[in-house]
Amino acid sequence: MNGRFPIAIHIMTLLSYTEQKLSSDYIAGSLNINPALVRKALRDLIAHGLVVSKEGKTGGYQLSRSAEKISLAEIYESVKPVAILGVSKNTPNPGCPVGRQITNHLNLLYQGIDAHLEKQLAGESLKTFSNKFT
Repeated sequence: MNGRFPIAIHIMTLLSYTEQKLSSDYIAGSLNINPALVRKALRDLIAHGLVVSKEGKTGGYQLSRSAEKISLAEIYESVKPVAILGVSKNTPNPGCPVGRQITNHLNLLYQGIDAHLEKQLAGESLKTFSNKFT
């Protein structure tokens, strides 16, 4: 598993606390990680329409809309891995009864897990999640 979702949700929760634009350095300080990793995560969030940015002296990052209108599923979607439980790097033996079928069965399993996760995340807004930190 990767750490992209925890980083993204941390950023989004931090941005939901203020109307002000925040710098990537400020955000990185909250996460205690390199600002370059924050900027990469912000690019994904911007590409998915969750965050907007402004350059310059009064620039920074802020939510694209209110936290009430952003679901945790949208944040997950912005950083969603190809397979939540990972992908095998080897090619199974097609001559083996398990090897020739395992990829298809794993894909179906992953689709079910992913659908369940997205359904649960869709039921909670960023605002509801952020309220847990007050």
